[in-house]
Amino acid sequence: MNLKKTQQRGFPCSLNSLKPSLPLRREGSSPLSEEAPRRSGGSGVSSWETELTSVQHSLKFVSTLREEFVCPVCGGVVLDPQQNSCGHIYCFLCLRGLMESSSPSGPVCPADGAVITPAEVFQDNCCKREISGLEVYCTNYPECTSVVTLRHLQEHLRSCQYELLQCCNPGCRAALQRRYMREHLADACPHRTEPCPHCRRPQRLGCIQDHVQSSCPQVELDCPSGCSLKVPRHKLTEHRGSCAQLQVDCPFREFGCSVQDKRGRAKLHQDAAVNRHMLLVLRSNARLEQRVEVLQEEALLLQQDVQRDSSLLAGLQKKIPPLLRQNDSEHIVVSAAQRMLSRQEDVLSTVQLEVQQVSRGLGLEELEELRRSLDAVIQEVSAAEVLREHLGTSEENLKQHSGLLDLHAAQLGRNEQHLQELAATSYDGKLIWKIEDFGSRREAEVKGHPPCLSSVPFHTGTCGYKMASKVYLNGDGEGRGTHLSLYVVLMPGDFDALLPWPFRQTVSLSVLDQSGAANHQSLGFRPDPTSKSFRRPAAECAGNVAVGFSCFLPLGKLESPQNAAYVKDDTLFVKVKVDMAGFDPL
Repeated sequence: MNLKKTQQRGFPCSLNSLKPSLPLRREGSSPLSEEAPRRSGGSGVSSWETELTSVQHSLKFVSTLREEFVCPVCGGVVLDPQQNSCGHIYCFLCLRGLMESSSPSGPVCPADGAVITPAEVFQDNCCKREISGLEVYCTNYPECTSVVTLRHLQEHLRSCQYELLQCCNPGCRAALQRRYMREHLADACPHRTEPCPHCRRPQRLGCIQDHVQSSCPQVELDCPSGCSLKVPRHKLTEHRGSCAQLQVDCPFREFGCSVQDKRGRAKLHQDAAVNRHMLLVLRSNARLEQRVEVLQEEALLLQQDVQRDSSLLAGLQKKIPPLLRQNDSEHIVVSAAQRMLSRQEDVLSTVQLEVQQVSRGLGLEELEELRRSLDAVIQEVSAAEVLREHLGTSEENLKQHSGLLDLHAAQLGRNEQHLQELAATSYDGKLIWKIEDFGSRREAEVKGHPPCLSSVPFHTGTCGYKMASKVYLNGDGEGRGTHLSLYVVLMPGDFDALLPWPFRQTVSLSVLDQSGAANHQSLGFRPDPTSKSFRRPAAECAGNVAVGFSCFLPLGKLESPQNAAYVKDDTLFVKVKVDMAGFDPL
């Protein structure tokens, strides 16, 4: 399973793989692919050529490699040959690196100094066919003496008995040749799985004793109450219901009997103390009758209060219709005032025009009468204008209050979200993430929305690193559509200036088994100090590039596992643990 990186916010990316902690692959993984660089776009290198880049300088050919088949840039056999106008051929990746690192004047051929013009470079398929047919010894030579063509080397390594493999059992670091791996997995690996001698469920060899002592349901235990029977662990609760040695209370305890004894003796006490128990029941009934009388009196008082409240409510309900009608009348008056104001403005404009037209031909008395009419109109217009201003002020106040309510509602939502994050945040370097509605969320990812899920942040200590987890329920990158992808990301924290960088603590990621058998699926990695993902996060960014496993767990095994339950009640649990060994907390 390759350790990969993906960009923040779930956008796809094409980056080089992280350096694996052990340069060996697990059994079943693709040979020669652990350190092969990824490609994006352009003329793609075929899979067998991509996987040969890490060993192209150590291949042993049966016949001496012709000089024209040697890349002048890297000195190894040419993979995916690209020919320049000068006639030399180069590896595709070598040529790309040469062009990216060249001077502004342009790249030149290392063999003869000729200028390399991208428009004149083409893929040499004829040379590619010749190179793919070259015979080469197995990379495990001299132990393996097989001779294959270059393009079939990868296929041979999938079954080569001398290929060095890493044990696939979690926690085992043994590396053996394929021919010894079957025996190691069956008999020698200290981390192998063996059936429990009692319940026959598979358990890790080192955990069988703890399983038997603490959780195996079929182990027979002595009765905790001291009877002579041995009871399977999963039937202890059922046994308590019939154990004669269990300390129980007298059935008449609620009536005042304080006797407590073993179940057998409690039965004898119950038969012998019938008269006493009857007296206790009668006394209890008398007290209950007195209590009923008190409650009846209280109920009567409450009923009287309810009647008074009902009367008050009825009076208020009678007042509501007049108020509603008054409100409607005020709306009608306001509408009429607005219409009157509009008409008065029109009249005022008309009067002003008429005054201007007739002022030249009227006498002083007629002008005075017109002036008085005009003043009356102006007063009416002024009153209507005051009413309009009052309406505008009321509308403005209403808008301000509505805006304040919206601000308070938004702030309340942010406060509730912040409180939820604080309640779920841990400070011990561990995160238990409960993912509900698994089916619907995975279906949404299949349709492309949303791309991934992010957990709440957690911390490695009160003043420690701040981190979060990301999961792609339908897979990411190489695991899209086939695997669950699981990552972890470093985020800017309040105490980053005091912490050592780059981040160096081992991180383990797990999908938890909900069946009780503890068959959790876990993978871990140790950070690469040279990777930008483990440097101090920039304060203006949401977090570094996430790191984890694109092929963490096959979807088929996730939804239909054997001897486990990873998705139960449409819920998935993810665990992230940071190993703080060797770290001196602030």
